[in-house]
Amino acid sequence: MENFVVSARKYRPSTFDTVVGQSHITTTLKNAIKNNHLAQSFLFCGPRGVGKTTNARILAKTINCLNITADTEACDTCESCKAFNDNASFNIHELDAASNNSVEDIRNLVEQVRYPPQGNSKYKIYIIDEVHMLSNAAFNAFLKTLEEPPKYAIFILATTEKHKIIPTILSRCQIFDFNRIQVKDISDHLAKIAGKENIKTEPQALHLIAQKADGGLRDALSMFDLIVTFSSNNSVTYETVIENLHILDYDYYFKITDALYNQQVSSCLVYFDEILKKGFDGHNFIVGIAEHFRNLLVCKDATTLKLLEVSEDVQVKYREQAALVSLSFLMSALNIASFCDIHYKASKNQRLHVELALMKIGYLNAVLNASQIATPTNEELKKKVIA
Repeated sequence: MENFVVSARKYRPSTFDTVVGQSHITTTLKNAIKNNHLAQSFLFCGPRGVGKTTNARILAKTINCLNITADTEACDTCESCKAFNDNASFNIHELDAASNNSVEDIRNLVEQVRYPPQGNSKYKIYIIDEVHMLSNAAFNAFLKTLEEPPKYAIFILATTEKHKIIPTILSRCQIFDFNRIQVKDISDHLAKIAGKENIKTEPQALHLIAQKADGGLRDALSMFDLIVTFSSNNSVTYETVIENLHILDYDYYFKITDALYNQQVSSCLVYFDEILKKGFDGHNFIVGIAEHFRNLLVCKDATTLKLLEVSEDVQVKYREQAALVSLSFLMSALNIASFCDIHYKASKNQRLHVELALMKIGYLNAVLNASQIATPTNEELKKKVIA
């Protein structure tokens, strides 16, 4: 029986073309290799799980490849590539700055830099992960080497907290800012992996995982593995995703919005009670309903429809509900929900605070209709002036 390998490791990109959602980075790096414009120190920064260390490894592997392809990718067959794939390369070194953050650790690294690369490799590459964890003394010990390294040495620094790195280090590096990966890119990638693993999936479920991952592909893959493990029939469904990731079903937001618009406040309070009994937090609910109002607002205009990051099935529901709900109601409801969100933590009775917000939204239409009756039109004002 084979040992289970998590998807984040099993399907880790090994070439620039397989990197997800960072085309601006991969294109620049490939052009740098192709045109022989490689910097001697790189800084890869961005949120967790977006491919910083992966791209550092691909870059290190490619520039030392003895037979780079026409598409500027590593050949995977030469001596250098095989050594890298087997974690046996003497010319590519990885250092975790979180546990090697002292001056002594950096001095040892500087000593190693003096020795040229072995074999036929052109470069000696040092990948330093979580570089922001280095102490100030360690940074200072590293400065001279980073500024004037030997021609064969290349440093690739990776960090999630760029602001913690001292300016003198930043000025010596070519900086690459990694983006959060788009929801669509993550869901498409999960669908490809599911196809390879013969796992049945629902598009809505994958979309929900991608949203919950907040731009991190590694987080999305971890959630995907969890849900597949939970499932008894090797499938990923919408129900299993909301159950495992503790996400409130979209249907609640649609039902509550319908009830609020039709002034059925008692139904809303019952729905809210059900949500609390399922273990959801009142604050998460009010943030969720505010986002729901925002999504309905986005559906009101065709030009902003692309801002709606949900699956196609849910998008249809949003369009249908947006057609029924007035713009003035949504704007006022969004304002009340936002106010409730801001003052939630300061409230002594948080449940009542949310219920009061729901009651206010529930009677919005009555208030809006009353204000329209009370405010005379321009024609009525003209008649009064003539009279």
